[in-house]
Amino acid sequence: MYTYPVILTRLESGQIMAEFPDVPEALTYGETEELALDHARDALYEALDQYMTMRKDIPAPGPVKGHSVPVEPMVGIKLGIYEAMREKGLTQDRLASLLACDARQVRRLLDIFHNSTLPQLVMALEVLDYRLEVQTVPARNTPGATEGMHV
Repeated sequence: MYTYPVILTRLESGQIMAEFPDVPEALTYGETEELALDHARDALYEALDQYMTMRKDIPAPGPVKGHSVPVEPMVGIKLGIYEAMREKGLTQDRLASLLACDARQVRRLLDIFHNSTLPQLVMALEVLDYRLEVQTVPARNTPGATEGMHV
C-alpha cells in the first residue's frame, strides 16, 4: 500500500541521488544504487515521521515505473492508523481514551521508529473501525508469479 517511487540520478560527483516525487522532503545520496536505496528508506521514514508530527496528510504514493521503496509492514500499519485517525477527526488523546491507555502509549504506537506489537496495532485499528488485511506479492516479476495472495 505504501510503496513510493524513487528516482535515482547519478551526479557529476559520482554519487547517486535518491529522491521521491511524492515526498520531496525525502532526499538522500549514496555511493552506489544499493546504498542510495538503503539511505532512501531512512530519508522516507524521517519525512513521513515529520508529516505525522506536523499533523499533515501522508502523501499517497504515485505509480511506480522504475525503482521503489516499500515501507516495512509495521510502518505501513502505523501510517494507516494515523490516516484513520485523521479521517475520523480523532486526536491522540481521544484514541488513548478509546484504547483505555495513556496518551504516551498512543504516541509510541504512532512512532515509526518505535517497535510496537502487532496486537497493539490491531487493537488501535479495531477501535477506529478498521481491520488489518495481509497480502503477499512476489519480490520480483518472475515467470509464473501470481498477482498476490490474500491471507
